Amino acid sequence: MEISLEVIVFLVLASGFAGFVDSIAGGGGLVQLPSLLISMPNTAPSLLLGTNKLPSFLGTLAATASYLRRVKPDFKLAFIMAVPAFFGSGLGASAATRIPKDAFKPIILFLLMAVAIYTWRKKELGLVENFRFARKHQVGMGALAGLVIGFYDGIFGPGTGSFLMLILVALLGFAFLQASVTAKIVNLATNLGAIVVFGFHGKIMWTLGLTMAIGNITGGFLGARWAMKGGSALIRKVFLVVTALLIIRLTYDTFLRS
Repeated sequence: MEISLEVIVFLVLASGFAGFVDSIAGGGGLVQLPSLLISMPNTAPSLLLGTNKLPSFLGTLAATASYLRRVKPDFKLAFIMAVPAFFGSGLGASAATRIPKDAFKPIILFLLMAVAIYTWRKKELGLVENFRFARKHQVGMGALAGLVIGFYDGIFGPGTGSFLMLILVALLGFAFLQASVTAKIVNLATNLGAIVVFGFHGKIMWTLGLTMAIGNITGGFLGARWAMKGGSALIRKVFLVVTALLIIRLTYDTFLRS
């Protein structure tokens, strides 16, 4: 498949911005996947979905490495969430070509609106740790959330970071900074699970995906460093902005697009 230089440059820049945003509060899919869909309208959506996962994975890996130099996540909980998230994402990717995505949009839109309103009203939410459950309950809820959100990421994607952050902050009681790095580890698993399935079915443009990854990795490093300087207060603000933009996009896709 021949792709013009202008399109490649556009996609690398879009991927860089996506990596920057995603490394702070999630929501990179708001930028990167639409950029692929807009610039390559004649390409099969499943091929674009698969290609999108490759730079997302590598950019998230770069952001995670940057976070781990200064922030110690809850590795046990991250692993317990990541394993079912990996398998859930693989299942979602397998179902991506068989289940109409439009059926999910109204549900996801409602959930994102609830996330935004709850976070906006709870101004102290995520600024400090406030664990609400015993460890065994925390682990169980994290594993279930990883499976469900992983499946969603494999089949659809946008908003995955927002949902992971909501579970970690609002339900489990983590501060935004700690939640951000833990969510990155889980998101690595969801992206990897989807890559395995999409790659097996030949649904990844590897050269384009690796080229876009240059931008995503750069953006991931820069975003993570900026987030660590600003702390949980900054991440909360970016989280609210990204969630609001996701709501606007899904509202358009669900009710306004002809």
